[in-house]
Amino acid sequence: MPRRLTQTKTQTHQAMKNSSYESEVISWLMQDGWQVFIPMLDHGHRTDILISDGPNYYRIQVKTIEASGEDQVLLNRWKESHVDVVVCFARNSNWGYVMPAFAENKRQLNHDGHERFQENKNDFLKAFHKLA
Repeated sequence: MPRRLTQTKTQTHQAMKNSSYESEVISWLMQDGWQVFIPMLDHGHRTDILISDGPNYYRIQVKTIEASGEDQVLLNRWKESHVDVVVCFARNSNWGYVMPAFAENKRQLNHDGHERFQENKNDFLKAFHKLA
């Protein structure tokens, strides 16, 4: 069996974990029938995932946080980037929120209109489909 025998640098490991959340969302959306595109580089546009149903395209930003609770404040790091949807995962738990991108500098994670999900495909898609 393969075994990893080298240490991964802390920043590299964090980037790998963050990318794994993006991959999870990509997989769930593809299984739901969305066309999924991954930008080569998302700096400036803050778009981690681009999805389409054919005629329409939507930009998604995936965030991860160390959650101390669901009333935690989420900072808007996608301001003026044309992002449509934000998916936020609690790294230290098994839940997250999906929400329309907001214009304020910060907002509570459990704000009205933000949909909570357990970290699984069915729960995520149920919350994703509730977005208006």
